[in-house]
Parts: sequence; C-alpha cells; structure tokens
Amino acid sequence: LPKFDVVVANILANPLQVLAPAIASHLAPQSALALSGILGRQAQDVIDSYAPWIKLNVVDVHEGWVLLAGRR
Repeated sequence: LPKFDVVVANILANPLQVLAPAIASHLAPQSALALSGILGRQAQDVIDSYAPWIKLNVVDVHEGWVLLAGRR
C-alpha cells in the first residue's frame, strides 16, 4: 500500500469512522492526519475510531464543526 506523509479528509463522521482502518493503513511513520466534516457531538466517536493508530485532538471548532488532527 502507498504511504503518505499527510492525509486530509473532509467527509462526514460516519464514513470517517468506517474508513478508519483503510485511512490509517496509508499513514506513513510520523505522518499527519487532519479530519473535518465532523459535528462537535461526534468528535469523540471519531477520535475513538482512530485511537488504535493515531491520537487525534480537536484543534479547531467553527459553527459547530470540528477539525481533528494528530501525528502518527
């Protein structure tokens, strides 16, 4: 599988959760991941979905939408 230093996805929370294993499989060591399209009330569920691979944090909130980011 190809590995990437930066992965960015701006889709809704449910697809981000379903795609977590696939997205994580493309993260290179020391890569950055940014996820958006997530409502504030959904952020923890998305964070939990990626926890086996990467620690995500809320880095910005705008009008109820959250940006999650982390480094592998």
